[in-house]
Amino acid sequence: MRVMVIVKATKESEAGVLPGTELLSEMGKFNDELVKAGVMLSGDGLRASSHGVRVKFGGGGSTVIDGPFTESKELIAGFWLWQVKSLDEAVAWIRRSPFRKGNEEVEIRPVFEAEDFGENLTPELRAQEAARSARLAGKS
Repeated sequence: MRVMVIVKATKESEAGVLPGTELLSEMGKFNDELVKAGVMLSGDGLRASSHGVRVKFGGGGSTVIDGPFTESKELIAGFWLWQVKSLDEAVAWIRRSPFRKGNEEVEIRPVFEAEDFGENLTPELRAQEAARSARLAGKS
């Protein structure tokens, strides 16, 4: 199963405070462990919301809203995409992360797989998804 591990934003991350050398080193080692174990598919940190925008849709149109965004509890500071056997395995991995020493909050959520959509994902849509996945795999 694939899961997205969502690292919640903090006041510090929203203020643009970058992690120190020690945390970057520990995170690098942890990421290396994830890669070596075949768990990590991708992952990155995100800039503060002041560097981003939100696009709100409604009434047939869209509106662009510039950051920063005030509800930091709803913001994310980074993410991983992991391949694990279960949510329990994902929890075990995140408990080994450098975050165990801090006060961060991390959310782990399963990613939809094609089979989750049942018959709504028609054979044509399955073929389209397979072709897109193949193109993406070729970019690596």
